[in-house]
Amino acid sequence: MATALRPLAIVTGASSGIGRELAKLCLANGFDLIIAADEPDIYIAGDELRAAGARVEALRADLSTIEGVDALCRTASGMGRPVDVLVANAGRGLGHAFLDQDFQEVRKVLDTNVTGTIYLIHEVGRAMRARGKGRILITGSIAGLMPGTFNAVYNGTKAFIDSFAAAIRNELKDSGVSVTCLMPGATETEFFERADLADTKLGQSKKDDPADVAKTGFDAMMRGEASVVHGVGNKVRAAVSAVAPSSVMAEQHRKMTEQPRSK
Repeated sequence: MATALRPLAIVTGASSGIGRELAKLCLANGFDLIIAADEPDIYIAGDELRAAGARVEALRADLSTIEGVDALCRTASGMGRPVDVLVANAGRGLGHAFLDQDFQEVRKVLDTNVTGTIYLIHEVGRAMRARGKGRILITGSIAGLMPGTFNAVYNGTKAFIDSFAAAIRNELKDSGVSVTCLMPGATETEFFERADLADTKLGQSKKDDPADVAKTGFDAMMRGEASVVHGVGNKVRAAVSAVAPSSVMAEQHRKMTEQPRSK
């Protein structure tokens, strides 16, 4: 008798942080996995997850590029079954004032957070719609609800993602495909070091546990919810940002992300 194949999940940005925790949750809930990131640690994550007994394909790919996303889609095709869950979690930040940033680094943030993310959703989502079945979890952020002084490009990309997720969810209603947007706040990951924000007030503040954030998002996805903000404090911040003037929110963000002056 043939053994039934386990459902398949793709998780991007899974080498560490929220993505790695989301991959663990997928595994614990009976999924085989394709995990991807633009870092060698993705192979360490793959070994860790594989040890739990699931089939795990780990792919190091630059998901800011069409070629990287295509490589991920080819890996999925090679699994011999449809993708049941897509967790589009890969993201990148960039601190300092916009005019002081290297534009190639700016472009990398845009291409990772926006272009690569929506291209992957376009490719996988089409197949889900054709089957009439699938779940998509997109990692947005409460950062998308406010002007991101000294992190302007990142916050702008998350504003796009938060809006995009809500729009395509509506487009896909009654299709059998659900879209959920996870909107975390500051989380204890490598994001702040990579974005050169570690020495800011935000970088040094107490942050949420990525495992808790991942569970909030995973559970919301499995319930088919539209969006979820993790944590009471972040829900308050999201509510304030909805009514406070943009100028006020931009100044508050400055206080959290401005680099300390050299003595």
